[in-house]
Amino acid sequence: MIPGSQFKSLIEKDMQDCYLRYSMSVIVARALPDARDGFKPVHRRVMYSMHKLGVVPNKSTVKSARIVGDVIGKYHPHGDSAVYETLVRMAQDFSLRYPLVFGQGNFGSIDGDGAAAMRYTEAKMNHCGALMLEDLEKDTVDMGPNYDESLEEPLVLPSALPNMLVNGTTGIAVGMATSMAPHNLREIADAIHAVAMNPEIPDEDLLQFVKGPDFPTGAIICGRAGIREAYLTGHGRVRVRARTEIETDAKGKPRILVTEIPYMVNKAELCKKIAELVREKRVDGITDIRDESDRHGMRIVIELRRDAVAEVILNNLFKYTQLQTTFSIYNLALVNNLPKVLTLKQLIQVYVDHRLEVITRATEFDLKKAEARLHIIEGLRIATQNIDEVVQIIKSSANTEAAKVALQERFSLDEIQSQAIVDMRLAQLTGLNIEKLEAEYNELIATVADLKDILAKRERRIAIVLEKLDAVVAKFGDERRTTIGESIDDSDDEDLIAEEEQVITLSKEGYIRRL
Repeated sequence: MIPGSQFKSLIEKDMQDCYLRYSMSVIVARALPDARDGFKPVHRRVMYSMHKLGVVPNKSTVKSARIVGDVIGKYHPHGDSAVYETLVRMAQDFSLRYPLVFGQGNFGSIDGDGAAAMRYTEAKMNHCGALMLEDLEKDTVDMGPNYDESLEEPLVLPSALPNMLVNGTTGIAVGMATSMAPHNLREIADAIHAVAMNPEIPDEDLLQFVKGPDFPTGAIICGRAGIREAYLTGHGRVRVRARTEIETDAKGKPRILVTEIPYMVNKAELCKKIAELVREKRVDGITDIRDESDRHGMRIVIELRRDAVAEVILNNLFKYTQLQTTFSIYNLALVNNLPKVLTLKQLIQVYVDHRLEVITRATEFDLKKAEARLHIIEGLRIATQNIDEVVQIIKSSANTEAAKVALQERFSLDEIQSQAIVDMRLAQLTGLNIEKLEAEYNELIATVADLKDILAKRERRIAIVLEKLDAVVAKFGDERRTTIGESIDDSDDEDLIAEEEQVITLSKEGYIRRL
């Protein structure tokens, strides 16, 4: 019989082991992104399922329910709502800096409206999404079994688009969380060039290429201190303010225009909060709030009283509403299936190393294919150079197998080459086709030599990585949306009070009154 204290110790140890296994399962298999492609498993499975279904940019959209059903049936043994939410977010241009999915129908809004049910919407991969799976068929990434081991799925995607760096991500695991900011593709590409060409480049030097986060909703980042800390240490905080403008309407009354709001802020809730502050008289001077946003852009109009001081009211709104927020950056991602906090340079280096491996494996795949074709062409050349003898051997053979054996013995061919010869049509014996055969042979010789040279020289593989990246930037690169402004200190009480003339009176009884 086990003593009580020893039994308690065994239970505690078993619970610790079970909880540790559960924690690692959540961290690796659900909550944290891989630093190479920036995807959690559910994102990767959605994209791979769309790839296998042929729901690609040059094809028509299909029902979202069909995509979700394929994902949960083949790869993701969890609820359909989580899969659909993932699909929806990848189609929202206010959630991702470079959306990966093209959505047809109601895919939600910045006002917090949910997407329509999956049976009503349609989707397909867009061109940015297709880049994530480029060269997947060339054995460029490792595959693993799905949940019931009946199919295989990629453990990471080739990721020709630096998704982790340009789109960012968020995730909450057990005891840890990640919050990675989106960035501008052109700036990230410049930084990737710098790291690829000089792996020893100091972290500090990368700040000249990447100015700061570039949010899908634009807005203004106040100061560079938080950006610098985040890039050099892997975690930091940046203050983000809405883009506002104070103007006077036709009647001479001041008003505040809001054209961009901080990332991940719900516009409808923001307007509701401002109205609530007015009702509670915590902010005085606002007479009306109108949301005039349309498909051409955001526009929130805050009408003020004629005697109101717009700057003071705006400072109050920055203090009490989400017109000003703080975005926390915590670059936690999986490296070799282990969670790690990464600096900007480390994130870029992980991506560069991944792309180099993808290019190496794609080149090896192309080399094997070229060598296999060259091997067949060499056999066909022998046949065309000795066509009369080949025809005589085939005519005198009792059957195909006997002909193949005879050809192998006479010309030192193997099974593959002899099969190609007996399969050869008479039309291939014309002078023009023989010339084409010779041209293909010479082309294959050059291709094989070039592919071997790529595998032998790292600088050539780096050049290919950067060349492909430059093509992506040329097609999808755009200007920054988020402006980097000057640093601001926390508002003093004086900033929240309008300047005006006042009269202070003191009565005989000792009472003080302000007018």
